[in-house]
Amino acid sequence: MAKRKVKDGMVESDSVVVFEDDEVFYERCAGIDVHSGQFTVCLRIGRRSEVKEFGTTTGEIRQLVAWLKESGCQMTAMESTGPYWKPLYNIFEQEEVPTMVCNAYHIKNVPGRKTDVADARWIARCLREGLLNPSFIPDREQRELRDMTRFLKSQTEERARNINRLQKFLEGANIKLSEHVSDIEGISATELLELVIGKPDFTLDDVRSRMRRNMKSTPEQIFAALEGYMTPIQREFFKHVMQIIREQTKQIEATRALVDSVLGENYKIAIEALDDIPGIGTATALTIVAEAGTDMSHFRNQHSFSKWAGVAPGNNKSAGKAKNSKTTPGNKTLKSALTQSAKAAAKNKSSFFSAQYRRLVSHLGKNRASMAVAHSLAIAVFFVLSGQEFKDLGADYYNRFNREKKINSHVRQLSKLGVNIPDDIIRQAVEKSPDISTVGAKQAAA
Repeated sequence: MAKRKVKDGMVESDSVVVFEDDEVFYERCAGIDVHSGQFTVCLRIGRRSEVKEFGTTTGEIRQLVAWLKESGCQMTAMESTGPYWKPLYNIFEQEEVPTMVCNAYHIKNVPGRKTDVADARWIARCLREGLLNPSFIPDREQRELRDMTRFLKSQTEERARNINRLQKFLEGANIKLSEHVSDIEGISATELLELVIGKPDFTLDDVRSRMRRNMKSTPEQIFAALEGYMTPIQREFFKHVMQIIREQTKQIEATRALVDSVLGENYKIAIEALDDIPGIGTATALTIVAEAGTDMSHFRNQHSFSKWAGVAPGNNKSAGKAKNSKTTPGNKTLKSALTQSAKAAAKNKSSFFSAQYRRLVSHLGKNRASMAVAHSLAIAVFFVLSGQEFKDLGADYYNRFNREKKINSHVRQLSKLGVNIPDDIIRQAVEKSPDISTVGAKQAAA
């Protein structure tokens, strides 16, 4: 076995890995323990530590900034504790104080030694030794856009919950409108519900006048579905719920208009580029750029981005063997958007993502196959936001590899069913390369 020398003059074999961890990254740094009512700050200068407590008002935060600047602090670090770090980070960003926000799990202190002062000293010590990894904190413009898109998402979800509640109430009144309309909040469904609630003695002609041409059910079927039993109290209650849904719809439209008014040109270009990816629509593209931004230089590569998004497989290796592991924790909003897009992309039969889903779902199950597609979508998003044009690999991507092996496998299956294929036909099929251009033209036409 080869020998080599390490820095202290000792001779070790190649199986020994030597690390040098004695480097001090910051000579003057500060660790901040964040709470809703106070900040405990430990300023570390060399081996000396100084601890002070500050309030959370803007004036007291500026006193903290002045103290750090006078002390020549090179870097500060704090935990991402709820929303309490945000006002501190905003003022630090304004005053150009270098700071990093870290995952609280990564700097968890030893149990039994939990105090505010001990936490602040531990953060400062980890920062000094270079043991902290900063979280990705976007600029102020993106943070404001992110707040609005998240609020828009919560508004949409609350409205959807009320629509589901209304549908459940209608079922209780034996009104089977959902059996004949795909969207209970559509124009036709809304007019029909207003007819049922506002006019107890409605007729078949009333139903026919409110139906659209694209409805597949006949007026007689709709009339029978609407002929339920509804008490006067239920009518008033249903009218009240529908009024709430209308108000929520107006509020959602107002929020969406506000979001559109603050979108910069770079965001609009990125949304348009992401819209070309199968499964990603305009609303999902807006969520992606609000969460991840348009500058992918914050991430080392596509794997780092997918890990940050929470759709990358985790690492679980022991004794040199890789075991099954869950996906890594990440941005919950972005992860939800990517998984929903993955389910939509899997339905597009002409895309690579559909082929990937069908290839994995048989032995992994629907959820894990969808997560694998979401991982592929995250990689595609990274390269599109990096300035590259999206090109679909095609639904026949996996059929281009190991053609001979796959053909022989299908031939064996056919022979078991009593179908015999001549050898010359099999040989011609193996030697003939697939016409990729024809497949691409068919996909483009579709």
